[in-house]
Amino acid sequence: MWKQRRKAFREGKTDEALKLAAKAVEAEPKNSSLHYFKGQLHSKLRQHAKAAAAYTKVLALKPDKERVADTHQERGEAYFKLGKIKESIADFDVFIKAYPRQDPHHWQRGISYYYANEFKKGYEQFERHQTVNRNDVENAVWHFLCLARAKGIKEAKAKLIPIVGDGRVPMMEVLALFGGKSTPAKVLAKARAGGVKGARLERQLFYAHLYLGLWYEATGEKKLRDQYIGLSAAVADNHGYMGDVARVHAELNKIKIPAKPKK
Repeated sequence: MWKQRRKAFREGKTDEALKLAAKAVEAEPKNSSLHYFKGQLHSKLRQHAKAAAAYTKVLALKPDKERVADTHQERGEAYFKLGKIKESIADFDVFIKAYPRQDPHHWQRGISYYYANEFKKGYEQFERHQTVNRNDVENAVWHFLCLARAKGIKEAKAKLIPIVGDGRVPMMEVLALFGGKSTPAKVLAKARAGGVKGARLERQLFYAHLYLGLWYEATGEKKLRDQYIGLSAAVADNHGYMGDVARVHAELNKIKIPAKPKK
């Protein structure tokens, strides 16, 4: 049965794997590994409330320390995706306490700090993350966003972290925008340049829209913030954790999410 569940999961048959996992949990309700696997499947299916419940069940069964820490990490991510920001931070804290070396890697906690209005903790987290991830425009931007809320946009621009090696389009143009050396129109043009189509175009526009929305939030232009965050949230399901960031941002700020554009 365990091999069947794993095989179905590896082959992308998540619904089938979940049905098998549910049957296994019924047969062995005190097996924490089964509840953990079930939580992972719910996460894969974007059933975040069910995922969080499964991880809570794991913790109630008091597994070994390593599983406890990993479960807090997984539940923290699920809580963030549910818009339960403080709860996500609490779980991330437990994980980092168990694995202190993971602290500088933990950009998820930095993002949660932003939404919890803990801006000093946020920019300090992104400063630590920079030491292990030097070529990521997103880290520089989230550091900017937290610093702007803590100390003002002028200081955030002055302390914008320089990035030279992020090859993702249009991220270097996004960095230039936050540094006052580009414009929203140029970011959008960069995302559409070269006649890209399909999934690649959607991905490039997703990041352009998300970071334009965040730029307009930093500059206090809420109508434009809502427009671009809404556009990024409309395709959130296709873009991993950052897609969830867009969706959660929209939900927390009561931004209307337009219908997903037809392909």
